[in-house]
Amino acid sequence: MKRRIKKVAVLGSGVMGSRIACHFANVGLDVLLLDIVPREPNESEKAKGLTVDDKAVRNRIVNDALTASLKSNPSPIYRKSFAKRIQTGNFKDDLKQIAHCDWIVEVIIENLDIKKSLFEKVEKVRKAGTLITSNTSGIPINFMAEGRSDDFKKHFCGTHFFNPPRYLPLLEIIPSKYTAPEVTEFLMDYGQRFLGKDTVLCKDTPAFIANRVGVYSIMALFHIVEEMGLSVDEVDKLTGPIIGRPKSATFRTCDVVGLDTLVHVANGLKAGAPKDEKNAAFAVPDYVSKMVEKGWLGSKSKQGFYKKVTGADGKSEILSLNLKTQEYEPKQRVKFATLEMTKPIEDLQKRMPVLLQGKDKAGEFYRKMFFSIFEYVTNRIPEIADELYKIDDAVCAGFGWKIGPFKTWDILGVENTLNQMKADGFSPAPWVEEMLASGSKSFYSQKEGAKSYFDLPSKTQKLIPGADQILDLDVIRETNTIWKNSGTTITNLGDGILNIEFHTKMNTIGGEVLAGINKAIDLAEAEYEGLVISNTGDNFSAGANVGMIFMMAVEQEYDELDFAIRAFQKTMTRLRFSSIPVVVAPHNLALGGGCEMSMHADKVVAHAELYMGLVEFGVGVIPGGGGSKEFALRCSDEFREGDVKINTLRNRFLTIGQAKVATSAYEAFDLGYLREGIDEVVVSRKLQLTRAKEVVLQMAKNGYTQPQPRTDITVLGQEGLGIVYVGADSMKSGAYISEHDQLISEKLGFVLCGGDLSEATQVSEQYLLDMERRAFLELCAERKTLERLESIIKTGKVLRN
Repeated sequence: MKRRIKKVAVLGSGVMGSRIACHFANVGLDVLLLDIVPREPNESEKAKGLTVDDKAVRNRIVNDALTASLKSNPSPIYRKSFAKRIQTGNFKDDLKQIAHCDWIVEVIIENLDIKKSLFEKVEKVRKAGTLITSNTSGIPINFMAEGRSDDFKKHFCGTHFFNPPRYLPLLEIIPSKYTAPEVTEFLMDYGQRFLGKDTVLCKDTPAFIANRVGVYSIMALFHIVEEMGLSVDEVDKLTGPIIGRPKSATFRTCDVVGLDTLVHVANGLKAGAPKDEKNAAFAVPDYVSKMVEKGWLGSKSKQGFYKKVTGADGKSEILSLNLKTQEYEPKQRVKFATLEMTKPIEDLQKRMPVLLQGKDKAGEFYRKMFFSIFEYVTNRIPEIADELYKIDDAVCAGFGWKIGPFKTWDILGVENTLNQMKADGFSPAPWVEEMLASGSKSFYSQKEGAKSYFDLPSKTQKLIPGADQILDLDVIRETNTIWKNSGTTITNLGDGILNIEFHTKMNTIGGEVLAGINKAIDLAEAEYEGLVISNTGDNFSAGANVGMIFMMAVEQEYDELDFAIRAFQKTMTRLRFSSIPVVVAPHNLALGGGCEMSMHADKVVAHAELYMGLVEFGVGVIPGGGGSKEFALRCSDEFREGDVKINTLRNRFLTIGQAKVATSAYEAFDLGYLREGIDEVVVSRKLQLTRAKEVVLQMAKNGYTQPQPRTDITVLGQEGLGIVYVGADSMKSGAYISEHDQLISEKLGFVLCGGDLSEATQVSEQYLLDMERRAFLELCAERKTLERLESIIKTGKVLRN
């Protein structure tokens, strides 16, 4: 029978439980969130005359937890209204309601006896066939299943979400020895397709996969730091984005997670994995133990490896801990010759070999750190996983690493690195040499447009399951590239569909990107069926190349700037009016020009984690690549007979004027950047390109008709301008905005209203584009705009002048 999930029960509303409930609500499910009943009313409840029999008291714990979660930053919910999908209750009054749920997720305290007690109660009301899973991070799944009915055991397994569930994509699926294979298969597929997770099948071993490897890497690093006498600042400089890790690097990450949590997991692994050859690495170093004793646990205690203080001048400062003296000191500027050598190397895969070949202290540190991890993961197969790719997948998705240990080793060269490791006293598992002897010179390979891995039992390269069903630009780029320039690559996705990706810094849009887009459309119109615009960068696009605009403006090369803006507008217009369907697939940042590009596509297939906005106002200009025109067009389409049209105009004006940025794809609909009924959202980043290709192919098969430029856009003229000018003037008089902000507001209003027209008039897209471009150029000639542009380039921050 086809299993469908409509309603989920989440048992336990702590930090993880409430956020897991929010993520289920994010994807459209009804959620029942339950927790314990308080022992007694609190002082506030007593003052109101409430008792433990009142619902408000009985549900206080769950309601307070959910409220706190919804107020947290970053938000666990895609759209505030989605929280209405969550119903709260308590175990005593509402546990019977789980009979109407299709999946029950336990997220209570990490205590086996308490969990088993709850499962006993659940079994009495749970309907047969319902999925029942635990979010445990370390208690053996087999232990929790003991004593339960056959049906319970068959449908029970571990589902380990990582915190925060909305943002970290890892979902570890851990079957017990009783779990039915079809249950495991269902959860693996559902987690990826519906929850947007990178699902990894794990064995029921201590800490499963990600925490076993990730925590080992942190603990081993702690000992290396002590051995080499490195500082907190040095380590976080060495272990952050430079090696493809999060900005929080090592010690800042520990502060965020909580040092007590890390120590608890490390102690659990030391006790639970006595046969681990690196068991000693899980011993907590003295400097960490002292911090825990003092209560310096990180963010939760306001100090850990870092501490924020306020100086006599009222300015805040971040101090870092001296690990030897246990005293806080001003952060030190970190410089290593090895890091200096890699500054020009933006490609992470090209940067890694240089880092490990360093002759200074940084190079020595990298060799110790990576060789230790390489050695460790080889010895974890087949203990924690039979397939090596699962280890890479788990640590990347759970800890935010861009490349996993085995992939990193491939980049460095397996055989040469192995020889270096052995010379330095490391002992990787024998199977690595067996792999090389078998003829496989790397852990991964590419076969027939899909990714393969070295399979230990067969000693051959095998296709990663499902890899042939997912489009991956990193895999097909080498064989399917048909054209490229310095900023773009055009790839054949198959079935007559092309993809163009950007690879400029932050994927900003300059002349090379515009040339690439036009070339892609030329090729698609001549020989193919459609075009997708997507990329594998950290961000879709941070917008137009601000540096280029600043240089032309400061040199007063206004003819060249006019030409550049025209080229941008023409390229966006061509996206809209080409003879082939164009689908844009944005993710993460899609700002300024990246947003304008999306707004001119036939359809947008957006990743749920999308930060989209027209932010030009903050730079001192208005959207000049068709964004202002497009908002005027969409405003016109929203006008309804009998409605107060000024309200619609005001909403559109404020979205640009306040540089509003959507914090999810769903918010992008609310702000008008995406279109209801046309654009769509996918929660799986891995499946986004596959879906985008499906969409553009279907549009082509359905018979795509080339659109024609609009000439029926209603603008309000003086009626709208009056409101804009009065509003801007009152904001300036109240000192809410600067004089320059007032000027930008008036320029923006002038474009959205179609100029100084005596009455509401229908105009063309080109009419509005010309107005938009003139306003943009006029603002670029303003000194205050140049100051803002310069501030953005130098500091990355907007100057409010």
